[in-house]
Amino acid sequence: MLQMIQSHFIYFAIVISLCATLAGFLGSLTGLGGGVVIVPMLVLMFGVDIRYAAGASLISVIATSSAAASTYVKQRISNFRIGMFLQVAATIGALVGAILAGIIQANVISIIFGVVLVLNSILSRKYKEGDGNKPVDKLASFFSLNGSYPTSTGKQSYNVYNLPGGFALMFLAGTLSGLLGIGSGALKVLAMDGVMRIPFKVSTATSNFMIGVTAAASAGVYLVSGYVDPLLCLPVMFGVIVGSKLGAKLLVTANPKYIRMVFIVIVALVGVQMIYKGIFGNI
Repeated sequence: MLQMIQSHFIYFAIVISLCATLAGFLGSLTGLGGGVVIVPMLVLMFGVDIRYAAGASLISVIATSSAAASTYVKQRISNFRIGMFLQVAATIGALVGAILAGIIQANVISIIFGVVLVLNSILSRKYKEGDGNKPVDKLASFFSLNGSYPTSTGKQSYNVYNLPGGFALMFLAGTLSGLLGIGSGALKVLAMDGVMRIPFKVSTATSNFMIGVTAAASAGVYLVSGYVDPLLCLPVMFGVIVGSKLGAKLLVTANPKYIRMVFIVIVALVGVQMIYKGIFGNI
């Protein structure tokens, strides 16, 4: 009997790891973190309780962030000055969201959040990365946020714009994260990519390192509450680390247009999921 249980666990762990590898790959490539794929996968495919799925998801987000961030640092794609600057807004927003969680009905905010994501995926604008025709943003220059990143044709410089708009959207991302207990990688990428005009590769790389900071605080709460199961987290974390490493390597040579398409599809799916969750309850 023990041998049969062990064999089933090994099979379960292998399948979970393979699925988590795909989740980590998508999370690293798009900057969303693997959590947006991990929770539905564990709940719908494997029948895991959503609280334990969320705990494993948060651990996987930290794993994705740590694994991908180290690769992006070596490749000089992440902009840590932008990340730390925007993380202030996200952290403050998360505290506000935690307070509002006891006041506003979460299902209403969940529906609004889902609609925002779906609309953003539909209306996502295209623009020229590193547009040199626009005047340099004085506020971004003051904080030394402009930078460069490597491309297949050499180093590409870029300027950062609309810092207040990006800071405000990052605050909203943190608020929704604290209110709903979800990852805010989607809005973080949208804030940097669409509002601040940061190249998409830099946005996804910077988002990968930022989401780990937020997830670490949330994971502590789940750990204290007893919703972090090592037997579940181990195969998930292993798969996510492998997938995130693969995604980080592909991001350097991948066409930003195709990455954006993947991003739009995933954001739309997450938006529909959030609308469903708000109307019908937890998945």
